[in-house]
Amino acid sequence: MEWMNPSVLFAAVDPIAFCIGPVCVRWYGLLIATALLIGAVGGCYACRKAGIDEDDFLTIFMVMAVAAIIGARAYYVIFNLPYYLNHPDQIIAVWNGGLAIHGGLIAGVFAMWAGCKYYKIRFWQLADILAPLMILGQAIGRWGNYFNQEAYGFAVDKADVPWAMWIDGAYRHPTFLYESIWNLLVFFFLLWLARQLFTREGEVALSYLMLYSVGRCVIESFRTDSLMLGPLRMAQVMSLCLIAGAFLVLLYRRKTGKALFRNKKSL
Repeated sequence: MEWMNPSVLFAAVDPIAFCIGPVCVRWYGLLIATALLIGAVGGCYACRKAGIDEDDFLTIFMVMAVAAIIGARAYYVIFNLPYYLNHPDQIIAVWNGGLAIHGGLIAGVFAMWAGCKYYKIRFWQLADILAPLMILGQAIGRWGNYFNQEAYGFAVDKADVPWAMWIDGAYRHPTFLYESIWNLLVFFFLLWLARQLFTREGEVALSYLMLYSVGRCVIESFRTDSLMLGPLRMAQVMSLCLIAGAFLVLLYRRKTGKALFRNKKSL
């Protein structure tokens, strides 16, 4: 049937979800807002079980969300600086896409660390709570790339890659779909890991960093719009650093006894 043709499907995609008068709401922003709402509700539920004050958590979460969006945008702008120097009016146009997860991670983690220090919450305890919600939010947010028709892969022969999608005038690897599926798999694994007796505090969060980075490193090789650091794909460089760093921190915390057994009330 015609509606199943990828050319028709993608031609019908409208990045705008709805308009109220002169104000239009884009799918990209709507999906990010949905991910943040899930994170806030899920985080409150988990914090209640863990004995963490929900108001303290929500304050930290709101600061993290703002910091993460600013950090994600700043990271993207920095690595596309020539374009934004010529188009300064586009720097704040996040509704058109252009949020880099690694920039959001850096800024969000720093905000969480500061919030935990202020409210006297164990950093790794809260990181374990947020890690599954974070990867679920990323799985949802990736569909914003579908509506913006961005974050796609290189052109392929439909006969060789039957699942290729018609994007920007050619059949391409739907890398946003690959990452969304990978993130969902990591989400379910983290839920399982959080319930195991051998898992210690901080290891759910560190596993998130490692597993997300493995998937991102592989999927990034199919993309055509990677942020570059000279001849290197910046996302792959960051992913490799996160894999190595998280693994070393996990080993160090185990070896030094800093990795406490998790409070099972928080699961």
